[in-house]
Amino acid sequence: MKILVTGATGYIGKRLIPILINEGHHVVCAVRDKLRADKNYLEDEHITIVEADFLKQDTLNNIPKDIDVAYYLIHSMSNSSNNFERLEAVCAANFKSYFSSTQLKQVIYLSGITNDEQLSKHLQSRKNVEDILASDSYGLTILKAGIIVGSGSSSFEIIRDLVEKLPVMVAPKWLNTKTQPLAVRDVLAFLSRAKGKKEFFNTSYDIFGPEILTYKQMLLEFAKIRDLKRYILTVPVMTPKLSSYWLYFVTSTSYKLATALVDSMGVQIVGKPSNINQLLEVKPITYKEAVELAFEKIEQNSIVSSWKDSMVSSGRLKNSLHKYINVPKYGCFKDYKERKVQNEKDTIKKIWSIGGTTGWYYGNFLWKIRGYLDKLVGGIGLRRGRTHNSELDAGDALDFWRVIFSDKKEKKLLLYAEMKLPGEAWLEFKIDEGLLKQTATFRPRGLAGRLYWYSVYPFHGFIFTGLINKLVSK
Repeated sequence: MKILVTGATGYIGKRLIPILINEGHHVVCAVRDKLRADKNYLEDEHITIVEADFLKQDTLNNIPKDIDVAYYLIHSMSNSSNNFERLEAVCAANFKSYFSSTQLKQVIYLSGITNDEQLSKHLQSRKNVEDILASDSYGLTILKAGIIVGSGSSSFEIIRDLVEKLPVMVAPKWLNTKTQPLAVRDVLAFLSRAKGKKEFFNTSYDIFGPEILTYKQMLLEFAKIRDLKRYILTVPVMTPKLSSYWLYFVTSTSYKLATALVDSMGVQIVGKPSNINQLLEVKPITYKEAVELAFEKIEQNSIVSSWKDSMVSSGRLKNSLHKYINVPKYGCFKDYKERKVQNEKDTIKKIWSIGGTTGWYYGNFLWKIRGYLDKLVGGIGLRRGRTHNSELDAGDALDFWRVIFSDKKEKKLLLYAEMKLPGEAWLEFKIDEGLLKQTATFRPRGLAGRLYWYSVYPFHGFIFTGLINKLVSK
């Protein structure tokens, strides 16, 4: 079959594509920006990459019309707290309009469980998308999941931050909300096994794990698995805004995403029983097993995808990386340094391992202070870290940077700053003719930008000098 995967660079999409390829299908990956597509896809004859933005109907003509099955994995969690419902509706309507005149047989939509009488705005939007996607020209299969648990998932990483950083938690009352967590491996099993089955056309199923747990129970179970003693006191007086700040300052989430999560976490997410487990031969594992499996992947450094690499975690970027790949030359301040490379292979390894748990090789405490300051003014700080310890691809999050270009063959890595700044900043590493060329570029915005540059310039002097010296040293 020829299968379309929308949201191909997202958390679920990146994990679903290899499964479909291994099953012998040809996969068409719809992405807003080809720079963000996995480089391995470009070399795989079973994968076609097309640029398509479902908010712009004319770009959908890039998608082949001979698609058999399409996975609709387009979600907007926090790009705009004011109009995300409209954006999701427009995407769904454009999708339906385009495929109504093609040979598409089935659409599989991963939605959210919406059985509570009082739904959050995001869950209500998911439900609205279900109605929009329904069509007489293809069969719609709706799989509605709750909390997804797996290495790199937003729920897993947020729970991990809370448990590992706070021995005692004074937490909001929504920690007593009930939910049914589902392992990401089971989500993928449901998605992959539902395709092509006519009995699933125009049907809707809740998919969920075997346990009903509160968020508090999930936190305590997580702590038990990690062999940590944690104490949680829930209080009724913490407002949604305070709850959002609580998540924002303790975890790696952005404030907008924290607000969206708090809005949704007050809603009970318990699925309606059905026979879908038997029909698709899926036996969901427990929350404990899901967490243990996630840590196995982390220890093996084999995390396929992470929510942190999604643009939803971005402080500044929206969709396209092309806009930032050409570093401006005029009206900018630059800090340029070069050093002779002693061992090229070793230097490249260091560059591609920078940040995250490795740190920045020199003056790490200053990088941390900059991260704390960024968090205080509403930025993303350093807490995102990085998904892989030694590999970087365009679009990946790297502390408070975003990878714009990454090519070991060209020996070039380009980063764009996502911290709060009165301007824009790039950091480039390039090895050319035996020299490592390190360039920090800052394009100021008005007087505030110029004052900012001169105020931090003394620190740049020894931070960037120390960094390049470490990168070329043996």
